[in-house]
Amino acid sequence: MELDIRYATHPDDVKHYTTDKLREHFLVDTVFVADQASLTYSHVDRIIAGGIMPVNQAVGLEAGREMGVDFFFERREAGVINVGGKGYITLDGEEFELDRRDGLYIGMGVRDISFRSASGDEPAKFYFNSAPAHQGYTHTHIQISQANPVKLGAAETSNQRTIYQYVHPAVCESCQLVMGLTILEPKNVWN
Repeated sequence: MELDIRYATHPDDVKHYTTDKLREHFLVDTVFVADQASLTYSHVDRIIAGGIMPVNQAVGLEAGREMGVDFFFERREAGVINVGGKGYITLDGEEFELDRRDGLYIGMGVRDISFRSASGDEPAKFYFNSAPAHQGYTHTHIQISQANPVKLGAAETSNQRTIYQYVHPAVCESCQLVMGLTILEPKNVWN
């Protein structure tokens, strides 16, 4: 697992950043790396975001000394949305099958987790967000048809889109994490 750490900055300092400095401190430009969990930890809200793309082997999550815990989900929860081919997530021996655009809420307390693809030729791409948690909630498999759709924008402004809320109070319980997927309508380019 690769964990890139980002520090908070004062708003007055950011005003003086060049475009290159802004990109260096805020842009996460590598999300999916074959057979790796590529994650970024931000000191802003202690969020961890990134991608997990198992191609040739299963990929697990581990807690490093940066996290100060014995296992990744000791005090964290997560949401995952698969934006690639079919894949599987195993949580303490319980397996969840995720088709393209399926999501999974993972509650606090999971000790053993692994991600794998059904096919290395069309690997799963698990987009991942994790936040601190104060209690465990039930793991919830969420198909896109079960997500809460919110339609926004207009054709005149080229931003017609649907935000599918996966980890959201209208769909499942979580401590503080909310997560969704935005899909633009055809011929719309701006979100």
